[in-house]
Amino acid sequence: MPKLLIIADDFTGALDTGVQFSSRGAETKVITDLEYDFSRADGLDVLVFDSETRHLPAAKAYETINDFVERAASKFSYIYKKTDSGLRGNIGSELAAAMDALKLEKMPFIPAFPKMNRVTKNGVHYIDGVPVSESIFGKDPFEPVKNSDVKAIIAEQTDKEGIQVFDAESDSNMKNIADSLGLDRLKLTAGCAGFAEILADKLGFNGESGKIPAMPEKFFLICGSVNPVTQKQMDYAEAHGFKRICLSVEQKLNENWPESQSCQQSAKTWLKEIENSHAILDANNPNETQKTEEFIKSHNLNINQVRIRISHAITSAAKTLLDNGLEARLMCVGGDTLLALMQYVGVHELVPICEIEKGVVLTSFNYNNKNYSIMTKSGGFGEENLLVKIAGNIK
Repeated sequence: MPKLLIIADDFTGALDTGVQFSSRGAETKVITDLEYDFSRADGLDVLVFDSETRHLPAAKAYETINDFVERAASKFSYIYKKTDSGLRGNIGSELAAAMDALKLEKMPFIPAFPKMNRVTKNGVHYIDGVPVSESIFGKDPFEPVKNSDVKAIIAEQTDKEGIQVFDAESDSNMKNIADSLGLDRLKLTAGCAGFAEILADKLGFNGESGKIPAMPEKFFLICGSVNPVTQKQMDYAEAHGFKRICLSVEQKLNENWPESQSCQQSAKTWLKEIENSHAILDANNPNETQKTEEFIKSHNLNINQVRIRISHAITSAAKTLLDNGLEARLMCVGGDTLLALMQYVGVHELVPICEIEKGVVLTSFNYNNKNYSIMTKSGGFGEENLLVKIAGNIK
């Protein structure tokens, strides 16, 4: 019977949390199936569920988490509610849902991730020294974080009492928190991948991670993120010789394009263009910002429709490239993009192997009887040279 259940609200978050345990030898699996049969988890130490609730209305997110935790509760000794380290999504409603499902009055919440310069001081969450609402997460086009006070963010979504927000500015702070809570109060906790690493140690996972498999030399990035951190990483990579393919407005927003002959032909053209170079497939095109806005307005698209169309377009193009013989070390940025890609290739479970860099998780999947290695990360992580570093360091 699995010892630990982790519930994340997006795919990359599920992987970067699950890898904290798999890298210590825990048998770990990441799933997306809301109706998962827990008997299939026999022999696992850690089961990670991607609930895909970040973009849902708060009430629907509550219902999804509450139902899943109620069904899973008797199967696990510990439950960890993973939250976004930038505090996006339905944090308050989802924490309340887990508490209600377990009939608990208190729940420790440690939102900091000091290794990624995300800390909580006096109840205020900071990203790289800036209050989160003033950071890049406050400018997110889909889910801007409008408050930096963690308790205030929670209160916007729930009136549930008992969610205990802990300050932390270092890993030693978080270790002290875990020690002070003791194993009994760790039965239901919440936070991001930062406290998950501490939890893994506290629960006694101390084995070795899986080995990095042999991978093709060519590096290929699939990016649906609009985060400025990732945009700078792609700009840097392009300046250092990466071929960058940007989807046009018609390609990324016309809902018929992913299944069209135009998509097929574009993929064949791109394969020739990237034959001898590392490459990026980017859903963003800075030169078509005005055209994008005009298309959205003329087709009366809401922000959620835009998000879904973009993720489907770029992942359909990526699948078409694989179908036409792309051989590369794959990397996918953004939870929406990763989920759409896995849906296109018919994959519903992943096993995290190890972290290549902090926040960059290596996993693999099988498609058309062929095994592919793929790295994943969320949009807001990493130094400017991250892509170049990864492409040069992994053989």
